[in-house]
Amino acid sequence: MKFVDITNDIAFRKIFGNDSKKKSLISFLNAVIDLPKNEQIIDVEITNPYQLGKLSGGKSTIVDVKAKDEKGNIFIVEMQVAEFEYFHKRILYYTSQSYVSQIDKGVQYDKLRPVYFIGILEFEISKLNANYYSRHKVLDVETKEQVIQDVEFNFIELPKFDKTIDQLETSIDQWTYFIKNAENLTLMPENVKDEGLKEAYTEANQQNWTKEELEDYQRASIKERDEIGRIEFAEKKGKTEGKIEGKIEEKLEVIKQGRKLGLSNADLSKLTGLTEKEIENL
Repeated sequence: MKFVDITNDIAFRKIFGNDSKKKSLISFLNAVIDLPKNEQIIDVEITNPYQLGKLSGGKSTIVDVKAKDEKGNIFIVEMQVAEFEYFHKRILYYTSQSYVSQIDKGVQYDKLRPVYFIGILEFEISKLNANYYSRHKVLDVETKEQVIQDVEFNFIELPKFDKTIDQLETSIDQWTYFIKNAENLTLMPENVKDEGLKEAYTEANQQNWTKEELEDYQRASIKERDEIGRIEFAEKKGKTEGKIEGKIEEKLEVIKQGRKLGLSNADLSKLTGLTEKEIENL
């Protein structure tokens, strides 16, 4: 038995955005949001369902699944494999858009339903919290009272998750273990009892995939590696260009000071290592 990489674009949406296999998403949402037993999610409507043909041209660094439960609560589940600038602002904007778009102007505010953002991240966002899972709400700084409700942010930071199969205590532990480690497993762990998680393991088994799905899965993997490579290259290039720029500025300052002292271009050439023509250009 060989499982797919759950963080892959195609795999992620096939498991969490499959309209005909909703047990997995329902189980995952109940595990993350940790609602009381009498308030747990029973059913969901996936508003952007998995459609293979429409995924081949999508971005691989940000993949999301949107769903609405039977009470109208909205859930955004995002898989992000690479950190980028203004990450926090983007998710705040994105979640806020999902909240305000529920009603038109003039409609009563009581129609607005809570929006839950769940980010599964392959990078760390918190330096102070050692836990892999964190919940963020709008709270009174002093009393911790939650006066302003309806918007909640949940993050699963995969690099911080290091539990072994024997250390899994909660449902979210088991789900995170599945997301992070499935591609390295050959069997479904024996301690999996949750029907939604069982369904997810079954869907992640490559033997249950069509040839077309596997081909798109491989293409998505290549595209993801290429995109991450471009990001890393851009970062390295930026650092290199920054160093070069710094050195030029230093040499320009030496030239300016040398001019004040009346040094010739020949003397300045010896001091900076630049040619006399380069000095003139600067």
